[in-house]
Amino acid sequence: MSTLQETASKLADDTIKIMEQSGDDRLHFEVADLLGKSSQTLEEAYLTEGRVRMAGKAARALLHKKAKALVDAQKPQE
Repeated sequence: MSTLQETASKLADDTIKIMEQSGDDRLHFEVADLLGKSSQTLEEAYLTEGRVRMAGKAARALLHKKAKALVDAQKPQE
């Protein structure tokens, strides 16, 4: 993994952890703005890493919900 991708990945992980703990769903934009002032390349890589993680999290939540509905539908009715 390149230094760029590794840095962007670690920043995205750290940002998402803090966003989840704090409820600040705009933090990634603040970090991106800061990065963009010194490295547009890192800013873009960071935003991509963050979007991928957030999209994956949303997809996993949807799949979990669908799987739970299937299991619940298969339970015998009392």
